[in-house]
Amino acid sequence: MVRMLLTRVLIVLGISMPLPVSAQGGNPYDADPAARRAGAALYATRCADCHGADAKGIGAPDLTLLWASGTDDERVFRTIQRGVSGSNMPSSSAPDNEIWAIVAYLKGLSTVSPFENEIGDPERGQKLFSSMCVRCHRVNTQGGILGPDLSRIARVRSRNMLMRSIREPSASVAVRYRAVTLVTHDDRRIRGAIKSEDAFSIQIADTRERLQGYRKADLREVIHEERSLMPEFGPDRLRDSDLDDLLKYLGTLTGVGSNRR
Repeated sequence: MVRMLLTRVLIVLGISMPLPVSAQGGNPYDADPAARRAGAALYATRCADCHGADAKGIGAPDLTLLWASGTDDERVFRTIQRGVSGSNMPSSSAPDNEIWAIVAYLKGLSTVSPFENEIGDPERGQKLFSSMCVRCHRVNTQGGILGPDLSRIARVRSRNMLMRSIREPSASVAVRYRAVTLVTHDDRRIRGAIKSEDAFSIQIADTRERLQGYRKADLREVIHEERSLMPEFGPDRLRDSDLDDLLKYLGTLTGVGSNRR
């Protein structure tokens, strides 16, 4: 019943689904608005429970960074089709054209408009980054691991999105960077960012940037926190002019060639 309904929706959106589409020659639906709408409908039904309605991850990876991390349409297609061994992601028996529609949708999420930012001093922004951000964030192999690698951030996040992430970091936290506090049986508290978790164990990067694994049976409590480990940088902590400089620097981080260091 669900499959019949989805097929009718896709046909209404302008995509004929019965015939399989060859994987040769790239995505036949690349940049096709109708295909992206169809892919969104399929994604919501088949993928959102694990990857989130916004594709930023719940119990599975953030999919909005795929293309920025160097992947391509074919690799995403094959991952959906074959599943991921050793994970909760199964293989898919869906026709090729339905999978390609999902790929087109995800690629649209992973591609943002050019980073437009006419104000700010990037050199000053780099100094601010080095003094305030590099402990937790990495750029071109330099920096910490508690927060996301920002080497290609201008390719996947707009200026407004980055501004909100700095001012209100808890508004949206990627699954691999959610804060957690582990309480041992002798009342020790260990705080960090979740890197992986299953029913029996949890792995975190603690606040000293050590990658640590624990059996849940050895813990008294696992406290999943709603707030980010990253503090809020409001105007009292980071002036608007300083924020402009920082954003100007972040706008240079595309992962292409050599960025300022």
